[in-house]
Amino acid sequence: MGKKFLRFEFLLLFAVFIIATCGLIYELVAGTLASYLLGDSVKQFSFIIGVYLFSMGIGSFFSKFFNKNLLNTFVEIEILVGLIGGLSSVVLFLLFESVASFQFILYLFVFVTGFLVGLEIPLLMNILKDRVEFKDLVSNVFTFDYIGALLASILFPLVLVPKLGIMGTSLFFGMINVSIAIVLCFLLKNELKKPYFLRVKAVFSFVLLLTVFVFSDSILAYSEGKLYGENIIYTNTTPYQRIVLTHNKSDYRLYLNNNLQFSSADEYRYHEALVHPAMSMAKDVKNVLVLGGGDGLAVREILKYKEVQKVTLVDLDEGMTKLFKTNKVLSNFNQNSLNNSKVTVINTDAYIWAKSCKDKFDVVIIDFPDPSNYSLGKLYSLNFYQTIKTILQTDAAVVIQTTSPYFAPKSFWCINKTVMQVFPQVDAYHAYVPSFGEWGYTIAINGFGTTFNDVKRKVSGLKFYNYQFDRFNYFTNDMISNQIEINRLDNQILVRYFDEEWGKLQ
Repeated sequence: MGKKFLRFEFLLLFAVFIIATCGLIYELVAGTLASYLLGDSVKQFSFIIGVYLFSMGIGSFFSKFFNKNLLNTFVEIEILVGLIGGLSSVVLFLLFESVASFQFILYLFVFVTGFLVGLEIPLLMNILKDRVEFKDLVSNVFTFDYIGALLASILFPLVLVPKLGIMGTSLFFGMINVSIAIVLCFLLKNELKKPYFLRVKAVFSFVLLLTVFVFSDSILAYSEGKLYGENIIYTNTTPYQRIVLTHNKSDYRLYLNNNLQFSSADEYRYHEALVHPAMSMAKDVKNVLVLGGGDGLAVREILKYKEVQKVTLVDLDEGMTKLFKTNKVLSNFNQNSLNNSKVTVINTDAYIWAKSCKDKFDVVIIDFPDPSNYSLGKLYSLNFYQTIKTILQTDAAVVIQTTSPYFAPKSFWCINKTVMQVFPQVDAYHAYVPSFGEWGYTIAINGFGTTFNDVKRKVSGLKFYNYQFDRFNYFTNDMISNQIEINRLDNQILVRYFDEEWGKLQ
């Protein structure tokens, strides 16, 4: 009897561990998927965590109304959690382009999953309350619960997303959830009422999830085909972003987290305008730093200057730089620049790296993604530009991609105004890139020994930029915004501007 009881208790406590692990995985899947598809990862994760915890509380409240057949109910809920949580990413990927109320469906999945998980723990405690002393029951349940949550939070970014992807991760853990239900159905058959029907439900649910898991790559390809409307030739999920490369006739397009990064048809306009003004104005160009720009396209432009002796590229995502080093199509675009002997690639957080850097640079090209969330917004902050100033030579030039002055004038001039607090000479300019529209840049010189009209060097063969800087820094009235604040670490006003301006266009 004692061994039987211990087995019963252990099985249910192990179920708590699985519930906690799977529940947090479903929450992380929803947050990551929302940030991929909707942007602003901080806001999406904040909302999803709030909704999930709230729904768990609602589930816990309603658990008191379950008084009969508690073990059967627990197993039924385990099956439901596995099905709903496991299939959530599949349904959301398929519906993203098809329904106007996508966010409602997203949060409905989060709510239902959280509600069911919130039901499970109190039910389990009611099942065990007459078998285990209260203080041991509470400590054991919450110990297993928190250990499961820790395991999920570690595995998700380091193993699950890189290996299985978002869709594969949710389906895999859905199968784990249902597997626990199957084990309980067989090992606790004498404790259950009508265990046969529960087994059939559990096995059917497992087979369904397994089938979808087997075809998950095809489902993802279909959903992304609908999303991008182009022939997808490469996809990869790194710990930081979803990378998708498409091909349509002679045009290749790279998307990061559903945002267009470049089009091969006109990227030369963007990158020539980004690189060549700073390279032509700087006192020297022997030692050049690129922050972001993991595609190597800015490095390609820099290497056109024979005086360049060393280029350091700092990009967070190793998956990105590795792709542009090894993929033949993409390395052709950057002219194999990332494999050039002059180039050193460092995969780390640029904010942290810059603070510890001891080198001094002649030119700094800052090509970060747009400030759509707070983790990116820090890279456009006053503190970051003050750090950059410490690693510059006198009369070094700095250029920053500054989003669109037409679609997001507040964001554009916020960055420009922030840079003006640090450098003695600052200007702004823009170029028309058909894939993006008017796109803007902020340029600064760390000294007074040169001006923006000084052209110290040129390279031939450029298709767009003509070294006449004054033709690029005229702004029409609809690209001007004066009532803006400086972007500081403690206010991140830029992220709010960006969300407000680009959110209107979605």
